Amino acid sequence: MNLWRVVPLDRTAGVNQAGGALWIPRALQGVGRHDNPELYGCLYVSETPVSAIAEHLAPFRGTGRLLSSMLMKFGLPLALVELHLPDEAALIDFDDPDVLKENDLRPSQLATRIRETTQADAQKLSREHPEAAGIRWWSTLEPSWINVSIFDRAVEALTLGDEVVLDTGNGHVRESADYLGLTLSSS
Repeated sequence: MNLWRVVPLDRTAGVNQAGGALWIPRALQGVGRHDNPELYGCLYVSETPVSAIAEHLAPFRGTGRLLSSMLMKFGLPLALVELHLPDEAALIDFDDPDVLKENDLRPSQLATRIRETTQADAQKLSREHPEAAGIRWWSTLEPSWINVSIFDRAVEALTLGDEVVLDTGNGHVRESADYLGLTLSSS
């Protein structure tokens, strides 16, 4: 399975170090949808490049303009990193009604922005499904975009593909920005 992640990329860092393509910022986690940093780290990725980028640009909705500065974080340029997860890796698929029924879950509780709820569900599922590499779920920005929360126990199964530093001329950046109502600016 091909997955994409947007990361502030430091090409001098090791792959699992801050600024690396597979770095899990566990010390910074706790507010994300499936975060439980006291139990595990979480790597957030998407099944499409556009979704990965849109998730990063979403906080800028309503500002009107796509600025180059939006493609920087921690003083580093954002890069789109392609990752490969083996096809046999088990994922808890929230887009599968049978999985929801088996785990006594409702779409409304999974889509909520109440993190206490989503984090508690992720914690429970992580413990009950130790074979699972992560959780597959729909984006709250656009439900046809599928995201995956990879548990840190499965990061070693990922292999790296291409890395592309993002800029306002990138087609995926433009598509994501357009979806979010951000227009290209000369600034």
